Amino acid sequence: MEQRYRTPRPGTTTGSTRRLRAAVLALTATGTLLLTSCSASDNSGSSSADRSNRTGGLPAPGPAETSADGQRSITGDESPSPSADHLSTFALDVDTASYGYARRALHDGHLPDPSTVRPEEFVNSFRQDYERPDGNGFTVTVDGARTDKTNWSLLRVGLATRAAESDEDRPPAALTFVVDVSGSMGEPGRLDLAKKSLDTMTDKLRDDDSVALVTFSDEARTVLPMTRLDGHRGRIHDAIAELETQDSTNLGAGVDKGYATAAEGLREGATNRVVLISDALANTGDTDADSILERISRERRDHGITLFGVGVGSDYGDALMERLADKGDGHTAYVSNEADARKVFVDQLPQNIDLTARDAKAQVAFDPETVAEFHLVGYEDRKVADEDFRDDNVDGGEVGPGHTVTAVYAVRTRPGADGHLATASVRWLDPDSRAPHEESGQLETGDLHDDVWSASTRFQVTAVAAYFADTLRTRDSEADDVGSLPGNPGLDELGERAHALAKKTEDKDVDDLAEAIDEASLMK
Repeated sequence: MEQRYRTPRPGTTTGSTRRLRAAVLALTATGTLLLTSCSASDNSGSSSADRSNRTGGLPAPGPAETSADGQRSITGDESPSPSADHLSTFALDVDTASYGYARRALHDGHLPDPSTVRPEEFVNSFRQDYERPDGNGFTVTVDGARTDKTNWSLLRVGLATRAAESDEDRPPAALTFVVDVSGSMGEPGRLDLAKKSLDTMTDKLRDDDSVALVTFSDEARTVLPMTRLDGHRGRIHDAIAELETQDSTNLGAGVDKGYATAAEGLREGATNRVVLISDALANTGDTDADSILERISRERRDHGITLFGVGVGSDYGDALMERLADKGDGHTAYVSNEADARKVFVDQLPQNIDLTARDAKAQVAFDPETVAEFHLVGYEDRKVADEDFRDDNVDGGEVGPGHTVTAVYAVRTRPGADGHLATASVRWLDPDSRAPHEESGQLETGDLHDDVWSASTRFQVTAVAAYFADTLRTRDSEADDVGSLPGNPGLDELGERAHALAKKTEDKDVDDLAEAIDEASLMK
């Protein structure tokens, strides 16, 4: 269960509250200097950064700002009472593997383990309607809707990068494929699917891209050093065709050899990335996740090599793959069939190998005058200390072109609350110059839709995905199927909503969501 934060009621006279009020006044006066704005509003009632100059807002406080009485602005880590914390800070995450793996489990006839259900990865698996920026960085969209639970609303913070350019316009890529050929990959649909995926991606890459191939089982070896595709596609396809399963899974050796091969073939001016394809079930050699992760972190710092983890198999080390990708400044996806493989390695190729933002972090400041309680849905593994939001030495998330990042909050407003609700800010480093940038957006209580199911179509898709994850994660053998997120209507109604939305959007991904909900409903 996510940690809940309660903001102090107006009229209290604690020292923390006096300092907070003073800090709010100081921040309001300087908010326009601290944050840049962007236009991300749409006709669905969302309120975005065109309101960032309004008084009454609570922009994210700077790392050294002080209030009128000389006290530093309050954050959750500095106050002994969590009630003084009005901030929520996290590193951006575009992983989708949790949702893909859940769909695979449901298709195979069983509910996914609740520990593998990460709501943010369900939500981020669907196309959104956010306005996009022209260059690197983000737009910020904030909208929300009231639920049928008194005073509770769902808030959606949407961040979008520029649209993915045509394949010809992206920088060249230097990709090191690290392929698991252990015995467990012999299961139908594992190594064969990995090979088809690699063949598909090789055909899609440009002549000026480069590819290396590393395999691992009980030991690791470099099958193909970094090789330009121009004139060598046949050689690469031949190397892929010869892959066969062997013995144990020495994931540590594979990671070592993969990063060493990537470092040897490092290309200046190119996107250097390790693409790890595995069921992530390490059982020999170095199986200690922390030491494997430390090596990834070291290569990231020294060479800027990022990791893209692709999970396969009905038995899948989801937690380890996610940690590897987080430590390697990358993200994960899960592939269960050829359609998934085409989506990941062809349709989404630019966003899976290119970068538009490094070390990206988000911070949402809730107004204590209107918000009594809030909690972020998911992102437990990506939390960042509030005071580290503007510390560019603190690791964030890496995001590519064409990506959207969505965060859902459950927010309890004070009875009769009217006015400013929240300010959402995103900070990132330019992928080339490492210069920091920020954008922000705001939401007022008057901008909340009266009901979740009267909000924009894509907001409703987001709500269904979040409620579905909530139900799977909080299920109990003797509980109903409603879950803990305010306004969760249960699987039967969610299924009906999803089918209606699939018909309205004509979106195959939403149709797949409806099918997954139906499958889960039959098992409850």
